[in-house]
Amino acid sequence: MRVAAALALLSVASLAAAAADQAPSSEPRSSQLQVGGFIDGVFAYNFNKPGDHANFFPGVGTSGKRDNELSINLAELDVSLAPKPVGFKLSVGFGTGTEVVHGAELKGVATEPAVWRHVVQASMQWQTALGRGLLLEAGVFPCHVGLEAFQSKENWNYTRSWLGELSPYYSAGLKVSYPWNDHWSAQLHILNGWQVIADNNRGKTAGAQLAYSSDTVSLSLNGMVGPELPDDDSDIRALGDLVWTCKVRPSLSLGASVDVAREGRALGPAAGWKGVGLYVRLAPPQSQTAVALRGEYYDDKDGAISGVAQTLKEVTATLEHRPAPHLTLKLEGRYDRSSAPVFSTEERAADGAPLRKRDQFLLLLGAVASF
Repeated sequence: MRVAAALALLSVASLAAAAADQAPSSEPRSSQLQVGGFIDGVFAYNFNKPGDHANFFPGVGTSGKRDNELSINLAELDVSLAPKPVGFKLSVGFGTGTEVVHGAELKGVATEPAVWRHVVQASMQWQTALGRGLLLEAGVFPCHVGLEAFQSKENWNYTRSWLGELSPYYSAGLKVSYPWNDHWSAQLHILNGWQVIADNNRGKTAGAQLAYSSDTVSLSLNGMVGPELPDDDSDIRALGDLVWTCKVRPSLSLGASVDVAREGRALGPAAGWKGVGLYVRLAPPQSQTAVALRGEYYDDKDGAISGVAQTLKEVTATLEHRPAPHLTLKLEGRYDRSSAPVFSTEERAADGAPLRKRDQFLLLLGAVASF
């Protein structure tokens, strides 16, 4: 898979460079080709000392998944070409984060988690001449839902919230986006499903976003609606997501994220879940150091999205320091508590599986070197 990914990357870059030589433009097309990447390493210590080295329950933990060891959370290589009018973005990744995020991919004909394991983004783009520039994007691209990105270097904290972990990080399908003016924009999506590349039924998922942004405030209302249960085209999952950030002062930023979701069931009543997260970041101008705090409440009373009927709460504090232009260090403490025993401990049951408790405390040191 790694050799194939590398060959595919080289092939795309070669084709893009060849196309650039033939483009009838005053600016050489090859000059628009951008190459970058980063390596995100982490050491995480869990005071529960989990016997299986798992800091989070199955299906989640895209950052700091492994306990008491130095781990590569995500090593990513990015190649992109600006859409003038046609472009693309290819991002391949390696590490525990990609293993977790693709773990729920369908196992079937020509697909399984291993097929898509290294795909972070693979999309083509077309910037049309309609209006202010209608943009079409098709392929695998970041999901429009939520405040936090899959890449920890883009977030205020190192680990991601339950709101992030239990909503999609990526989408596969078609996206149409349009900037109405300098502040307002909108998106429409037709997707294979909820964080899947290979679909598990015959239905499709629709997504939408209405966003406002200025120098100090950003606000977006996001939604996804579609059938997500295996071989079930009738029972619909609907998610509403609100994201807000505000730069109160040059050194102080606030953020909030709210999710409300509901899903029909063939047997029994519909299931629902909801959550809210609050964020604070203090980053004095010209300073190499920042502090971020996050508090969160997440209610999955039916166990529909996390796999366990539970209410989750977490508090996270992060100290960020940038000693060099391309190096970011994050020291973080995180406390999680659930209404159900979902966190592994060092004690084991008769069958060898780790016993579980309702809370855990993590101490992490993350380092990201980028180019």
